[in-house]
Amino acid sequence: MFSNNRNSKNDSKSIMPTSTVNIIGSGTSIQGDIVCEGDIRIDGQVNGLVSTKAKIVVGPEGEITGDLVCQSADILGKVTGIIKVDELLFLKANALVKGDVYTAHFEMEPTAKFNGRCYMEPGDMADSVKHGKSQLKEAAEEA
Repeated sequence: MFSNNRNSKNDSKSIMPTSTVNIIGSGTSIQGDIVCEGDIRIDGQVNGLVSTKAKIVVGPEGEITGDLVCQSADILGKVTGIIKVDELLFLKANALVKGDVYTAHFEMEPTAKFNGRCYMEPGDMADSVKHGKSQLKEAAEEA
């Protein structure tokens, strides 16, 4: 029943590499929230929250309708929603962001478009996010 064969332990281990990069490819559409630990790149469409403890990259064809929560982000595509970034938010050339931003550091190329408010007070960030979400709910109820 029990074996002392040491090779049986090695046979059960997987030799497949593990990856902490998640990719939502072009042509893929996701309805719902995405929560992960590692980096994520979005080249498709996501309707919902995207949350990670690492970096989010929204590719040139990527489109997110929903909130982003992450450590850092590079936006090349379109985001409509609240963005909360602990460190650096970088809007690249053709980025289009519609919504409020909460970040410690913000960089934007001249041709990027940003329509919203930017909050950079680290102590008030959590309260501001809650306040921002309540304002979104009120605006939705009025519409």
